[in-house]
Amino acid sequence: MSVPKIKAVRLSPREQLGQKELVVLGPSLGTSTVMWQDAAQLFAGDYDVFGWDLPGHGVSPAAATDAEFSVGELADAVVELVDSIEPGVRFHYAGDSVGGATGAELALRHPERLLSLAMVCSSPRFNGAEAYAERADAVAEQGTEIRLEPSAEIWFAPGFLGEHPTESSRLLDSLRDADRFGYAAVCRAIAAYDVRDRFAEISVPFLAVAGQFDSVCPLSEAEWMADQAQHGVAVEVPNVGHIAPTENPALVASLLRAHFMAASGLIELAQETIDALVDSHNTKDSNS
Repeated sequence: MSVPKIKAVRLSPREQLGQKELVVLGPSLGTSTVMWQDAAQLFAGDYDVFGWDLPGHGVSPAAATDAEFSVGELADAVVELVDSIEPGVRFHYAGDSVGGATGAELALRHPERLLSLAMVCSSPRFNGAEAYAERADAVAEQGTEIRLEPSAEIWFAPGFLGEHPTESSRLLDSLRDADRFGYAAVCRAIAAYDVRDRFAEISVPFLAVAGQFDSVCPLSEAEWMADQAQHGVAVEVPNVGHIAPTENPALVASLLRAHFMAASGLIELAQETIDALVDSHNTKDSNS
């Protein structure tokens, strides 16, 4: 195995780096930094924000046909990428699904680099290792097109696809355009990923976000992680599936902003604060 090659996309205004805290955002399998664009814009004025793309996804280079790497090596790649932008800087990290899993490995392999960690629609281990291995073989042979229909069913809450065609099409286009060998290599990394026995070592301020309709990473996973981490909080975002930053960017952005501010000592973040943010957004939605 080896550290894969990944690239970053800047999601905040092009100002001089180093004057604001850095936020790094990680993607879900089959997507790209586009999944974070709407949410990132809502806090990009207060932070330097970069997203990164998985190997063979978005702007990252295609993977070799025999590419092999672990989720931990994805975390190493993120640190190398950050050092190419701001050497040695500490940063807030938030990631969805395998992007969140990469964050867990960052907290375990490079704890001195993190200001905080948020795992969105993610898990300490993804169920179905054999199924991910089989998916890797199928996609490597047939291409990512075979994942369009099942991904559309898994990614989004009921009704989102029809009500938000622009946002959903943007993500499905990312999946269609993804390199099949890069996608397959990430599947194999997911199949081998399991940090349950070390999760209690995570000491940075930790936020676990679950989607109400997420069948891949349910609320029970988020609650377990928050309980195991040394400074953890869990929250469920209503009416979203597996791609919460795209499905409800306003609420995800509010949760992350509060999390980042608390990690930097600007506010106190308790479960009551998190719940109040969710209630506030629910009230706005019902009145709109």
